[in-house]
Amino acid sequence: MMVSILTARDNVVDCYLDEGQVFAGGNALNVAVHARRAGARTAYAGTVGTDPAGAFIQSSLAREGVSTDFLQVRPGSTAYCVIERNDGDRVFREVGLGVSQAAYDGGFLSPSSGFDAVHLSVSSLLEDLALELASLSRLSFDFSTNRDAALLTAVAPHCYLASFSGGDLARPEALDLARQATALGATWALVTRGAEGAVLAGREHTCEVPAANTTLVDTLGAGDTFIATVLTGLLKAANPHEALARASEASARTCSRLGAFGEGESLTAVPLPAG
Repeated sequence: MMVSILTARDNVVDCYLDEGQVFAGGNALNVAVHARRAGARTAYAGTVGTDPAGAFIQSSLAREGVSTDFLQVRPGSTAYCVIERNDGDRVFREVGLGVSQAAYDGGFLSPSSGFDAVHLSVSSLLEDLALELASLSRLSFDFSTNRDAALLTAVAPHCYLASFSGGDLARPEALDLARQATALGATWALVTRGAEGAVLAGREHTCEVPAANTTLVDTLGAGDTFIATVLTGLLKAANPHEALARASEASARTCSRLGAFGEGESLTAVPLPAG
């Protein structure tokens, strides 16, 4: 069963200065790529600059089989993030938004209607469209570490999948957060807890999975991988336990390499974009 997912707006090039390498990234890009790897047809909608970083993002998506039909190019710099690692855990040192928040010609509603699900992150800054997007497609929303009650109340009722990063949460707190989201109306709620595994709650039952074994290199993109794989599995009507287990394995693979996906490029070929 082929399902389709559109992801929107949040894109960057992740720059590892110590390693001299650059990777395409950002939550929306990462989810599009890893959902494609999980068997979905995916497309990315957003804006990149007219610089080498923008061209690199386009080529990285094309190599992964993600459609760029809805990607728009704007004069200026592509968004970037400077990444450092602390015992494998990614640390964000510097961010430049570039043209990533530029106006999107035609808006995001029109392309969304052609997909089984549309995925946003809190960094997409499109939460005001949650109700309208959910009327056109199933909405996946990554709250990341944002547990603001007002945001949760505004967005969770419209979510097919509400996702949270809960590496700082004990198991009972993670369960409570997931159940809070489903009580508000989310069909499913996912809370990833890093080395402690993850929780997936539905309206009728809850399942958990431990973190799969890995050789930790870089955690960047691990949560995005988890979301993408779970979302694809649920859309395919897979057993939730199986979808969660596959996501744990996929996330472990992401942790075992540098960058969220793909081959890195040298900083010489793709220089750090202008701030």
